[in-house]
Amino acid sequence: MAKEGVKAREVKRARLVAKFAEKRAALKAEGNYEALDKLPKNASPVRLHNRCKLTGRPKGYMRQFGISRVTFREMALAGKIPGVKKASW
Repeated sequence: MAKEGVKAREVKRARLVAKFAEKRAALKAEGNYEALDKLPKNASPVRLHNRCKLTGRPKGYMRQFGISRVTFREMALAGKIPGVKKASW
């Protein structure tokens, strides 16, 4: 389980990216890199990192579900994810 501060920092970054997205796009279209450089560093979408929505785990993230592989496995075996079941052949 990730620390609450790490999860909060990631949420804060996501908010900043959304806030400055339009302004970044306009400055990039103009080619005004000096003004782009003055925006906050965390306003860049490159600095975002996918994390599990439940545990905050940064690795083994499954985009389709928004959770880590470990959490996915636990939930799938418990039958908490609709349409997902363990394969058998």
